[in-house]
Amino acid sequence: MHPIKHFKTITEHRHLVCRYCMRLGLWRQGLTHDLSKYSPIEFWRGAHYYQGTRSPNDAERRETGVSLAWLHHKGRNRHHLEYWVDYVIEPDGQVVFGPNPMPLRYVAEMFCDRIAASRVYLKDKYTDASPYEYFSRSKTRIPIHPQTAEELERMLRILKDEGEERAFAYVRRRLSENRGKSSNRY
Repeated sequence: MHPIKHFKTITEHRHLVCRYCMRLGLWRQGLTHDLSKYSPIEFWRGAHYYQGTRSPNDAERRETGVSLAWLHHKGRNRHHLEYWVDYVIEPDGQVVFGPNPMPLRYVAEMFCDRIAASRVYLKDKYTDASPYEYFSRSKTRIPIHPQTAEELERMLRILKDEGEERAFAYVRRRLSENRGKSSNRY
């Protein structure tokens, strides 16, 4: 059990995401990002399965077959693509289970979250390509809406190819273009 190390890790991650969200004008999202990680169900499981180099949810899932911390977390944090997986009623009335498109502001927070997670876990091995490489390895196996995947991948590719300043400028521009749209989606 590593409660102090876990607390330091999640707090470092949260502070990075907060700073990144503030750069995008997402003040409320930055201030409230991942607060559920401090709730008992997430915090104590995270401390128990703490690894320091990756999410403790992976270790909990390997040992028990399911991560109760993750199930709690993804249901409360809209910046996770899994929050948006639900059934969809098609125009013909057919019910299909699958991903829904995420509002752009949560895609932007997910972008910040992936940068922060990569920095926290990779430490001095982090490069601007790290979040893109992580996404690329998993994108064919995750339940993400094609529009959401395309938007996130574009953000991460700009980070990888052109650097942090250009990537954040792009995301700020996309958010600005999107303000006032009723659905806050692309």
